[in-house]
Amino acid sequence: MSEIPTLAEVVDAADRLWPLRTQQSWDASGLIAGRPEAPVRRILMAVDAVTPTVQEAVETEADLLLTHHPLLMRGVSTVAADTYKGRVLHELIERRIGLLACHTNADAARDGVSDVLLRACGVERMQPLEPSSEDPEIGIGRVGDLDEPVRLVELSQRLAAVIPPTAQGVRVAGDPDRMIRRVAVCGGSGDSLFETVRRAEADVYVTADLRHHPASEARETALTGDGSPALIDLSHAASEWLWLPVGAAALQEELSARGFRAEVRVSGRRSDPWDFRVPSPHEPPQDVWEPSRSTGVAS
Repeated sequence: MSEIPTLAEVVDAADRLWPLRTQQSWDASGLIAGRPEAPVRRILMAVDAVTPTVQEAVETEADLLLTHHPLLMRGVSTVAADTYKGRVLHELIERRIGLLACHTNADAARDGVSDVLLRACGVERMQPLEPSSEDPEIGIGRVGDLDEPVRLVELSQRLAAVIPPTAQGVRVAGDPDRMIRRVAVCGGSGDSLFETVRRAEADVYVTADLRHHPASEARETALTGDGSPALIDLSHAASEWLWLPVGAAALQEELSARGFRAEVRVSGRRSDPWDFRVPSPHEPPQDVWEPSRSTGVAS
């Protein structure tokens, strides 16, 4: 008969799938709250530990909230309940719900965040953009070739159809008819990898949180025809959410293989911070920007 695992045993199973030693030096993945000996019957996976996902953990009687993003990424001087992070931790601890984060270790792993994102683009054979020094099969980002090239607009539509809807939607920089074969991705914020993506000779770079100046420079460079990639910018949370069902299935299988009985489910609550988008009532053609249309300022 299967046994109910302890929190320590679930953490060990997660470490087998997404080794904590592979996280980036600046990261804060690992167990954040919970007694190692506590039994874990139900696990809820989410991108973030925010009020809606914590409330869902309470409502579903979860014993562990496993998030992609660490709650305590940077140092804090208080976790008092009158602060956001304090409220989250107090609610979890008082309800006896553990909190575990698997961040850049899940980014780097096989079947991790970037693997899943690149498969959503239609690429099956891939390699890391920045391989790990200890294992060249894992690392940050992924790059690979589509079996058949597609237009940039078609690839963008393919992604829009599978990621969760967000206020941002899918933003694209590049000729919509440009043919795409080689695709590079990095789930979450990825504008620090532009040079690596160029060296990989990717036709398009799919990531999130692209800042104005790096994106503008990349777009202008691409327009010169030097082979620089087009850009597809997703919501940060949406680009990583795709991994949750895959990660949940992997953790369920790992626990079962160890003789444990625990239910692993994916959160249905949105953790993207943007609530809605207000379109301009006078949206000009995409290649024209005329502030006077919406501001009333004389030209």
